[in-house]
Amino acid sequence: MAMAITALLVLLVAAPAVQAVDHIVGDSLGWTQGFDYSTWAAAQTFTVGDNLVFNYDSSHQVSEVSSTDYTSCSSSNSIKTYNDGNTKIALNKAGSLYFICPALGHCGGGMKVSVNVVAAASSDTPSPGSSTPTTPGTTTPSTTPGTTTSSPSTPSTVPAHSGAIGVFGHMNVWLMGVLGTIVVAFMV
Repeated sequence: MAMAITALLVLLVAAPAVQAVDHIVGDSLGWTQGFDYSTWAAAQTFTVGDNLVFNYDSSHQVSEVSSTDYTSCSSSNSIKTYNDGNTKIALNKAGSLYFICPALGHCGGGMKVSVNVVAAASSDTPSPGSSTPTTPGTTTPSTTPGTTTSSPSTPSTVPAHSGAIGVFGHMNVWLMGVLGTIVVAFMV
């Protein structure tokens, strides 16, 4: 029994604490006309490592565009266009990304979404009582034409984590404590 608990404990330590999130654009409706994508995006936290998933039929496409082309609903200079009906886009850097449906009139009718991707939370946590200030990591500026970036500022407090790290990180800490108590109980 003690060997089984030890094996479970080793597996929990090796398991990652943060999982990537697949953000399904438009939720159950998908990428279609008549949906408020601005409100949807405002309710999400997009983190480096997450994915955007666009589900759509053959009357739609997804074009990644610059900020200027997003505002004017122009796909003539699109960065990349997808038309497979089930597009999964990895969010691999912090910054703003812009997507529109290039079909005539769709973007003008609201079929566009902009997302702000934030850097993944660091697993480096300063020890309590540490008086040495930490320097925030540098960010890589976006290479998307027409976007602007701002310099990172030093936060006065520790930023709130996304739901994924909060739930999974705390769950792992709790499970480690419970399993540690069980192992100690069996050893006595």
